[in-house]
Amino acid sequence: MKILSINSYYYSSSVHRQLKSSLTDQKIEVETYVPLARGYVPRAECTYKEDTGITAVECYNSFDRFIFSIKHNKIEKDVIGRFDFGKYDCMHAHSLFSNGYIAYRINKRYGVPYVVAVRGTDLNTFFKRMIHLRKLGVEILKNASKIIFISSAYKHICIKKYCPNSYRTILEEKSLVIPNGIDDFWHRNRYLEARSMDSTKIKLIFVGQIMKRKNLMTVKQACDILIERGYNIAFKIVGSVVDKSELNKVKKIKYIEHIDRVGKEPLLEIYRSSDVFVMPSISETFGLVYPEAMSQGLPVIYTKDQGFDGQFEEGKVGYHVNCFNPEEIADRIVDIINNYKSISMNCIESISCFDWEKISLDYMKVYEEIARNH
Repeated sequence: MKILSINSYYYSSSVHRQLKSSLTDQKIEVETYVPLARGYVPRAECTYKEDTGITAVECYNSFDRFIFSIKHNKIEKDVIGRFDFGKYDCMHAHSLFSNGYIAYRINKRYGVPYVVAVRGTDLNTFFKRMIHLRKLGVEILKNASKIIFISSAYKHICIKKYCPNSYRTILEEKSLVIPNGIDDFWHRNRYLEARSMDSTKIKLIFVGQIMKRKNLMTVKQACDILIERGYNIAFKIVGSVVDKSELNKVKKIKYIEHIDRVGKEPLLEIYRSSDVFVMPSISETFGLVYPEAMSQGLPVIYTKDQGFDGQFEEGKVGYHVNCFNPEEIADRIVDIINNYKSISMNCIESISCFDWEKISLDYMKVYEEIARNH
């Protein structure tokens, strides 16, 4: 089984390397094409210089991304000159518009089938704001052999909101929900029993980059509401600072502590010293920190209709919220406090679905089905 992976996000998240490694463990040969802007600098944890089977090419200018056709025509021309498409059983496009368009064009020219993943950016940016590209997005979905969503919330929004009624049934039939996995470190070190908490002091934690999209000010407002209700709150913010103005808004508040980005081992201890994970991001493709926190028995607060929503029934591992409603966030934290031990145990027992070995087997079944039917 040989797969051509088209993934412009490979150097922006460790998820992609972990998936590639897990597929290799299943004896699936994956070659990954990574189109990049000239001068692109990968995230520090995503350089992967030792990786094999990666073709990373700086094939367009940073300004090209403002005009979809110019950028992607350059990528299409580059990829067509680099690969013998007759060698591949199928392609895996890791986003609908940017990567899916390239797979769609190759499919039209060479007949190679493709599976396409729908990311948060596809819904929150392309479908929502770039109305002129919606028809193209639907066309890419129609021609895909399989469509992968990382949550049922994304599947519902994509098909029900942005796809014409006449195509919804066929798109539903070839759609699957496959979540991202978390590093095996969190599975090996998962908490083994239900957590309890000291209700006299509620210790909240956020882990992620500090920027406006992460919505820290609304969490701060929810904390203020809880304090007004008589709760003693401590809120720990862990992560690197992208937007200093966002940190400046909260860093002098006495119940808030900021810790710079840390490695897995110290983060494990920080999770274990906390009670509830709270990250109601304005937008979120998935949010690996939610299952990481769950592995340590922490119930989670996440945003309705974003990447983590729909992984579990409401109240099982935590709650979704309107990310702009601090009163609702405060209410759901109280709901967790009132049923803490049960929800904590559910979190620990539920992280097996974020195991990369299981996820790679799910993808292998998808690839094999496509190859059989092609």
